[in-house]
Amino acid sequence: MPHSIANVIPPSGWICLDSSGNTIEPSNATISLDNRGLAYGDGFFTTMGVIDGQILWLDYHHQRLVSHSKALHIELDSHSLLATLQTYAKQLQQGMLKLIVTRSTQDIRGYGYMPSASGSACDIWLKSSAMTVATAEPLCLPDGRSIPIQPSSAAICLSSQLSCLPLPLAGLKSLNRLDNVLASGELQGIKAQISKSNTEQSIGEGLLRDMSGQWVEGTMSNVFYQLSESPYAASEKLSTLPPHRGNANYLITGQWYTPSMTQSGVAGVMRQVIIDALSSTEYPIVIRPLQDEDLPQLTQVFFCNALRGIMPMSRLTLLSGMVVGFE
Repeated sequence: MPHSIANVIPPSGWICLDSSGNTIEPSNATISLDNRGLAYGDGFFTTMGVIDGQILWLDYHHQRLVSHSKALHIELDSHSLLATLQTYAKQLQQGMLKLIVTRSTQDIRGYGYMPSASGSACDIWLKSSAMTVATAEPLCLPDGRSIPIQPSSAAICLSSQLSCLPLPLAGLKSLNRLDNVLASGELQGIKAQISKSNTEQSIGEGLLRDMSGQWVEGTMSNVFYQLSESPYAASEKLSTLPPHRGNANYLITGQWYTPSMTQSGVAGVMRQVIIDALSSTEYPIVIRPLQDEDLPQLTQVFFCNALRGIMPMSRLTLLSGMVVGFE
């Protein structure tokens, strides 16, 4: 029988929920080898930071639940599910909640699903992990919210590529993440080599292109950048402030750009937070492709995600070996 309130988090950290967010008895909470998330990647996930019993950026995660379930034709009660997530967040206090939603097993064989209530039914899995969520010095946004800004690190262009996807799949945080898996493996290999040489600043993130050749995002984050010359405004005031922690002007001095998510990548929660926060400032974020020819003209770069906030970069190593510095 499902429960309307959260049970005690089990040692495994995993909890099974129904489409309304009710917890399922552990004896009934089993995952089949026919699960469509396992078989086809038929589903999506979102990862939420928790501090002081509160889910960070809850409204944006709610938007993801609504938009992703609609795009994949999955039925779930997002409001009831969020209420359950908040209950588990209070129990967790500090850490991370990972929510995985998959389409329920279908009566028909193969990829297809029935255009019916059973075809839109879902299985929901929630993992609760106690951990320290990034609480670096906060950076105040123009809309009054604040996000952590991490110490500067270095980035490197990776040879791995992201797949290009049709609408409405592009931009979704679906369970099909093999391109990110391979890219993250490449990045870890580079980090291991640098660690052995012990001569370089640590690499914080890798920059990825998609199959069309446009640079889109990091292995686990979205990317924002500034250029030495604006493609849109000859009189633009460029940022000359280094990306150190506590710099209140970091996001509001000069024009920031971010690549489109219409053909590849993940439209992240923190990416949207920043876009919305700067929408009414002198320099709202401009959605613009990042091409090979732009890379030597970069003057600032940062990556971001919902758990770590803003990750400023001090330099970017290109595929050619050329290093572009930002300080």
